Amino acid sequence: MNVTGGAAFVLLGLAEHPDLQLLLFIVFLLVYIIIIVGNMLIVVMIMVDPSLCAPMYFFLKVLSFLDVCYSSVTLPKMLVNVLSEDKRISHMGCATQMFFLLFLGAAECFLLAAMAYDRYVAICKPLRYVVMMNKTVCLSLTILSGFIGSVSSLLQTVWVFTLPFCGSNEINYFFCDISPLIKMSCFDTSLQLFTATVLVIFTPFFLILLSYILIISNILTLTSSEGHY
Repeated sequence: MNVTGGAAFVLLGLAEHPDLQLLLFIVFLLVYIIIIVGNMLIVVMIMVDPSLCAPMYFFLKVLSFLDVCYSSVTLPKMLVNVLSEDKRISHMGCATQMFFLLFLGAAECFLLAAMAYDRYVAICKPLRYVVMMNKTVCLSLTILSGFIGSVSSLLQTVWVFTLPFCGSNEINYFFCDISPLIKMSCFDTSLQLFTATVLVIFTPFFLILLSYILIISNILTLTSSEGHY
């Protein structure tokens, strides 16, 4: 049976363990509250404190905001599903959830790469730091991170939802993600999944690793203990 013709998917989560539903709800709710409160405090502190106007804090503010959005994509629906008998999610809702999940996750990865570049410039090129990391550059790196995240997310979401699904419409997961949906596909798409993972995760990881290799190399060339500090 092709489930794409059905009305909705069913997010199973831990439906086979009803005795854990209340405990899971409490745990997920506490985690969500901590994430929201913690990240919003960071955003507010950076906005109200004039001394926290460096590019590093600008990126940190954006990263905290992305964390709030990323958590809000999945956790509210998970909280509803844990206590509800109706665990359905429409195909459009599932695709929307997957798009924003992948978009925000990829944007965070590339924003972390931008933050690593900021540290590289601050340590390796301190005399040119103000010029190289001005407001325009910081905003451009942030927009670029979001653009790359949105494009990669759109491509992956469209790719997944053009696959023919076989058998049950039940997703053995808490939310709509690539892996559980691919397992429902009629075709083996592990190669495409690996390629997408490499591009979205390992590219910023490589950039972050490269920046810190350059930072460490630069520090090791210094002779004074004050310079090392």
